[in-house]
Amino acid sequence: MPHDYTDNARGVRLQKAMAESGFASRRACEELIEAGRVTVNGQQVKELPAWVDPAADTIKVDGEPLPRTPRSRRGREHTAVGKTYLIVNKPRGVISTSDDPEGRRRVIDLVEDAAFSRKRLYPVGRLDADSTGMILLTDDGELTHRLTHPSFEATKEYRVTVNGRVSVEDLSKLKKGIYLASPGEIAKTKSAEGASAPGPPGGFMRSKSESKKASVDAVRILRVEKDASRGDRTMLAITLHEGQNREIRRVLARLGFKVRKLKRVAIGPIQMKTLRSGGWRALTVPEVRKLRKSVGLK
Repeated sequence: MPHDYTDNARGVRLQKAMAESGFASRRACEELIEAGRVTVNGQQVKELPAWVDPAADTIKVDGEPLPRTPRSRRGREHTAVGKTYLIVNKPRGVISTSDDPEGRRRVIDLVEDAAFSRKRLYPVGRLDADSTGMILLTDDGELTHRLTHPSFEATKEYRVTVNGRVSVEDLSKLKKGIYLASPGEIAKTKSAEGASAPGPPGGFMRSKSESKKASVDAVRILRVEKDASRGDRTMLAITLHEGQNREIRRVLARLGFKVRKLKRVAIGPIQMKTLRSGGWRALTVPEVRKLRKSVGLK
């Protein structure tokens, strides 16, 4: 005989139990339930309100179980367990660092959910203010280290639009590698990005011993836009696993291309897909497993 999940004596609301497990925001959990993607003890729950006992019931989303939370002394409250994994589609102008002395809007400020905003989450794969796209927020320190350290070769994929036409020869140079200026020379490279003449001005590279070679893992031309008034533009798909400071902008500046738009669309096996600008969501349990597995974690 099926359980009566309409009985509020069972415990807490289903969406609240899911949110407190760290799976997603309460609103996102409600949408999953109404879409028929949630089961409790093998029974599909599609209508709200519904009540469950997280310490005793097995809650699954798309067949994957949520971690059970232990019953507290009061019996009706439950403690969230596990780590938090969120992805955010960063808009232009938002800062990806955890703290900003200038008081500018940060990525973490976009997460309008008290359950998550109270946690100490760190951005993985920072983007400069002018860039947009996917940033991972998590309190999983080991995963953060492996996703950011180049030795684990966690890939990141970007969509980049530049002024002008990118040739096959340019693609070859990007794959082969280009020497970038040392940190003290970055300001001169930024100046090269804004230069109107093709190619970077001479003199901002001192020597190969003072610079570092940067290359992309993969690059391809997605499309070329012809525009008589503003000039041609090329959209590229670029994948790399080691990101020096503003690396993509700097290597393209070395080839004489100014970046108009730069958007990250994937980190490792996780893709941002249709997440709106400024939006966020929690990773599903299968996504977390896939992401951790990609950098050698269980």
